[in-house]
Amino acid sequence: MNTMSKNLIIEKADSSKIGEVDFNNLAFGSIFTDHMMVCDYKNGAWESPKIMPYQPLTLDPSAKVLHYGQAVFEGMKAYRDDNDEVWLFRPEENHQRINKSCVRLSMPEFPEDLFFSGLNALLQLDDEWIKPGYGNSLYIRPFVIASEAGVTASPAGEYKFIIICAPVQAYYGGEVRVKIAEKYSRAASGGFGFAKAAGNYAGQFYPTGLAQKEGFQQIVWTDSSTHEFIEEAGTMNIFIRIKDKLITGPTSDSILDGVTRKSVIAMAEDQGIEVEVRPIKVSELVEAAKNNTLTEMFGSGTAAVINPILGFGYKNERYELPTVENSYATRFKKQLMDIQYNKAEDKFGWRYKV
Repeated sequence: MNTMSKNLIIEKADSSKIGEVDFNNLAFGSIFTDHMMVCDYKNGAWESPKIMPYQPLTLDPSAKVLHYGQAVFEGMKAYRDDNDEVWLFRPEENHQRINKSCVRLSMPEFPEDLFFSGLNALLQLDDEWIKPGYGNSLYIRPFVIASEAGVTASPAGEYKFIIICAPVQAYYGGEVRVKIAEKYSRAASGGFGFAKAAGNYAGQFYPTGLAQKEGFQQIVWTDSSTHEFIEEAGTMNIFIRIKDKLITGPTSDSILDGVTRKSVIAMAEDQGIEVEVRPIKVSELVEAAKNNTLTEMFGSGTAAVINPILGFGYKNERYELPTVENSYATRFKKQLMDIQYNKAEDKFGWRYKV
């Protein structure tokens, strides 16, 4: 059935596959909802968005995304509270960031009105997939790809903006120990590390695999010029607590401006915790570990919210972090999730009602 709403075309699936899904046993990002949003860019403009049944894409073998990597994405979540209402967390940040990524990869920005009207319609149509319960959520993946056919090495003239959704459970990363990179880099100064570009992630897989063979779960990336400064932890921003001071690196053209990162900074400052946003030398981290002033480390991101780091390796030495009662990681994760699930006051105005 096709309907039209405010220039939004809606084609509903004939039936739902939700009855086939075991919501108590979900692998992250492997099961997708009944519908997706697709919007095409042609002749210099975005066309009317369309909600349609989730289905494979048809692309020409010469589609430029397959040859020149014009692809960016975002990660968001929808949460159902105890009153059966659905919320997003700072979605305007995701919209602004995907456009920032698009600009860096010479792709057209996506209009705010189309983004929110399409996203709201998609979530309302697949509402039953957003399960209640603390930790349950619907992971939302907006992305843009270059769809124009042709292998000329130049920006494409046609693109697809797509949103797909996957039900997920509370994310538990397990015990995480990280290796500090000495050779490989996630991104270079002057590059596009700040963008959520697909290629940034492809380049991480090989060195991360090497680290995993050594018994680590992730890599802490260092700057590409000297490998003296800490940048990110795997696919997350990194925070380091020395005594009671919280330190995180500044955003730059090689560090992603994480939504969870900026939320943690705002909450910490609101609670009177001393926060320093500055470059962090690896040598400073090692020295703090040796003199027992390194209290905790954790990563921040959409999937896990906060993921504690239990230890790190550097130059064939391994360092374990102490067990801390009332850790910042535990505190901030609970406070963030309480806001996301509408269990606490949202003094920052971060919640967005669907």
